[in-house]
Amino acid sequence: MEESHIRRVGAAAVGCALVLRLVGGGVPGRLAEELVQPDAAAFLVYLETGRNVRFSPSEPGFTPEFAESPPAEAAVEVLADFSEAAEIPLYNPSGETPDWEALLEAPLDLPLHAAQPTVLILHTHATESYEGVPGWRTEDENRNMLAIGARVAELLEGQGIPTVQLRTLHDHPSYNGSYVRARESIREALDRWPDIRLVLDLHRDASDGANGQMRTQAQVGGRDSAQLMLVMGSNHENYQQNLSLALKLHAQLEHQAPGIMRPLQLRPSRFNQDLSPGALLIEVGAAGNTQQEALTAAEQLAQAIAALAG
Repeated sequence: MEESHIRRVGAAAVGCALVLRLVGGGVPGRLAEELVQPDAAAFLVYLETGRNVRFSPSEPGFTPEFAESPPAEAAVEVLADFSEAAEIPLYNPSGETPDWEALLEAPLDLPLHAAQPTVLILHTHATESYEGVPGWRTEDENRNMLAIGARVAELLEGQGIPTVQLRTLHDHPSYNGSYVRARESIREALDRWPDIRLVLDLHRDASDGANGQMRTQAQVGGRDSAQLMLVMGSNHENYQQNLSLALKLHAQLEHQAPGIMRPLQLRPSRFNQDLSPGALLIEVGAAGNTQQEALTAAEQLAQAIAALAG
């Protein structure tokens, strides 16, 4: 048996014994709570097995409901010819009539592999959440959009794409003014990291109907997934640069996971996309989706970005 494995097994035995004594003995306090959280559980599994695993942030460890999250899918190949995706479904109340085919055929320039951060992730409406959260909003970073953005950032970093996630709750304590506050955050980030080429504003959609909150549905590798939707603004002079990238990302995502995309929207708004030619607003599922369904969709988003990266 390798020495490193012996050390891991020994440390795991000590850690597990400590957890059992604290939990089984009824010891109160933050220490016992922290030891059964997903990060601590994952660390103990690593000590025992040497495997790096992920657990759902919505459930504590060492409970009957606790389960390992499914692994991220393998990297996918980039779509060879974006012109084949000219039939992308669209919702366009903007009044603009861009040359959609020309935007798809325009050269893709997305150099994301660098020494400094090239991707910025933020959340204008960070407290948005999913099924099971009262009011579908929460400041709990394990259950709101920060958890979704963190998963995308983790996967991009794993592909050698340096990524920064802003963890500011721009919609708290007031929902009004969220985009103004997010705008300042984006400007500060772009000044600090001038190599940023992709700005992702991750949201989740909501539509309250007779049957409750909307749930978007797709299948990815036999797993339930939320759908994704790109929402682009046209109320600035450089919107077509953003739109060209959005169309290609939409095409790539639909190519690698058919059915995962909702119609792309082009609206007469700005969404702070005038600050960068690589700015995208992406709805990750809706309030009726589970967080795990949203995380599955987020994994596909990260894979598609990595596939398109130069």
